[in-house]
Amino acid sequence: MDMRGDLIFVGLIYVLVGVVAATAVMGGALLPLLFPIIAGVGLMGPVAALGFYEMARRRESGLHSNWQHFLDVRKRPGADEIAIVGALLLGIFVAWVFVASGLYVALFGWWEPPSIGAFLSRVFTTPEGWALILIGNAIGLGFAALVLGLSVVSMPMLVDCDISAAEAVSTSWRAARANPGVMFRWGVTVAALLVIGSIPLFVGLAAVLPWLGYATWHLYTKLVDRSAIKSRRD
Repeated sequence: MDMRGDLIFVGLIYVLVGVVAATAVMGGALLPLLFPIIAGVGLMGPVAALGFYEMARRRESGLHSNWQHFLDVRKRPGADEIAIVGALLLGIFVAWVFVASGLYVALFGWWEPPSIGAFLSRVFTTPEGWALILIGNAIGLGFAALVLGLSVVSMPMLVDCDISAAEAVSTSWRAARANPGVMFRWGVTVAALLVIGSIPLFVGLAAVLPWLGYATWHLYTKLVDRSAIKSRRD
């Protein structure tokens, strides 16, 4: 709440990105990939939240912080390691899109929907359409759980500490496995808020993304003994 105006301003950047991405796939052969791409954007959420982690770190340290510091994460000692984890998440996103595309072809063939109406009609009124919904969402859940386990701690930790990408990802995975109930509730919360924020043409993300960024930072600080990590590095 202390910086809600600045954060909403920054969040609008992602609103514009979401609108452009949705518009880009609205027609032709890419139409069936509209939902997988929009849903898959959540897999890149930890990358989008990096600036919020940096602002949270600065605020916690008593440093001046506003939207001008949003990109200061690139100056952190672990910037290269952050890029490595970011590339890993991008690879998972690309893999999800390919898997979703393969599932569509397996069920629908190479059918190119002539319109959004025709596509939605076939998805919701045919057996193969419901199979696409059920199987696709089950697979997507697996991808989302993988990203949550790999990044929920690693990304804020790399902003906070000078450690390797491998150590950060390993710590994140171990923290997720040690706290399955917390991770499940957090994953459901993130998914629900992203859906709610995306429904009105992504406008709600301007408020949802900053909130999730800060909340993830606080979750990280509760899951990990940061003093032990920093003292070990020293």
